[in-house]
Amino acid sequence: MTVMQRRLVLVRHGQSEWNLKNLFTGWKDPDLTEKGVEEAKEAGRRLKAEGIKFDVAFTSKLKRAQRTGQLMLAELGQRSLPVIEDEALNERDYGELTGLNKDDARKTWGEQKVLMWRRSYEVPPPGGESLRDTVARSLPYFVREVLPQVLQGKTTLVTAHGNSLRALIMTLERLTPDELLKRELFTGAPIIYEVNADSTIAGWKDLSGPAA
Repeated sequence: MTVMQRRLVLVRHGQSEWNLKNLFTGWKDPDLTEKGVEEAKEAGRRLKAEGIKFDVAFTSKLKRAQRTGQLMLAELGQRSLPVIEDEALNERDYGELTGLNKDDARKTWGEQKVLMWRRSYEVPPPGGESLRDTVARSLPYFVREVLPQVLQGKTTLVTAHGNSLRALIMTLERLTPDELLKRELFTGAPIIYEVNADSTIAGWKDLSGPAA
């Protein structure tokens, strides 16, 4: 008897132009750097080495995530795979911090306040979203649109952002808010989850680390 595979792959976009400049990016829409393009291609190559082919793909409304997904799928020979875009998977909105250099923000508001906005689960920056707000936006979409595809046995790709992916990982890995804040996600590094029929995780493999 063939055992149904329920596989979900999460990938944070490759390095963006604003990542390189150390700016708060949020919902702004910079493109990938040359390094980011190569990270996305390498993610595709690593998934190819794992023998993965996707049945369905999701991404945000921001080009750095969309282009990362396109470059990965090209490496897998799946350029024509339809990709579903939704702003529910967008990065956290940093409000008044958006576009500021992180060092300049510290000078303006102070080290402790900026650290609190970045690392607190519940406290948002002025005019922006807390991580809890991002979870409240991203998680229902994941449960409603993405997870059913996985549970039907479709190998599913989600290419998105550090904080919107943390919202999904919080549920998948059963993390507390404190554990979630410490969960590092590297640019262009796929995480492959094997999912049980009851939506719990049978196991996962993190493909971050030096290139093969």
